[in-house]
Amino acid sequence: MFPVSVAIITKNEENNIEDALRSVADADEIVVVDAYSSDRTIEICRKYTDKIIQHEWQGFAIQKQMAVDHTHGPWVLILDADERVPPELKKEITDALAETDCNGFYVRRKNHFLGKWIRHSGWWPDHTLRLFKKESGHLEPREVHESVTVKGPVGYLRHPLTHYTYWSLTDFIKRMENYSTLAAKEIRKNAGHAGLFSLTVKPLATFLKMFVLRLGVLDGKRGLILAILYSYYTFLKYAKTWEKQI
Repeated sequence: MFPVSVAIITKNEENNIEDALRSVADADEIVVVDAYSSDRTIEICRKYTDKIIQHEWQGFAIQKQMAVDHTHGPWVLILDADERVPPELKKEITDALAETDCNGFYVRRKNHFLGKWIRHSGWWPDHTLRLFKKESGHLEPREVHESVTVKGPVGYLRHPLTHYTYWSLTDFIKRMENYSTLAAKEIRKNAGHAGLFSLTVKPLATFLKMFVLRLGVLDGKRGLILAILYSYYTFLKYAKTWEKQI
């Protein structure tokens, strides 16, 4: 058995969820919090777990914390529907949990964009804290880019999660619209504001950081497209922040 409780949130993920669940099918427990999917997501989930909670969408952090709260094991692994746990990572986790002083672990992610692993652009190694003792960790209450906070020592795992993000430009642009709205809300919640500097220099800085400083140029056309899209995302979140100021 894979000695963790896996926490997953879903909403209309029929194209992703089966491969994610199959990759952790031998986990001690799988808990799914679903935001009333209208496709086959629930039907697919029932093939792998009976611990499915349906709840109206409250935001990424709240939904994930809800999934964590419904787990019963001492160790929790948060997994997104478009992620997979390869056998090498599963073995590393199993070995690490057999004897560790850590309360949590950062995991690397191999992020794929338009069908290819992005090795630069700030997308690798993309450490994210996903594995933690339930009693020691919780989700920070953020609108977007939610993360886990753990009390006590944390470690780093060597083998990565596989992340199949953004299969198409249409998918990216659709999600960027939602994420930029949430990011603008987070900026305002933290008493931030947007002026001329935010609308001009920050988008340009995002492009240069991804394409030049983080060697996105070595990712070819995908690196260029990502740098442009992220610079536009930066512009959009500050433009939406500014819109609420006028």
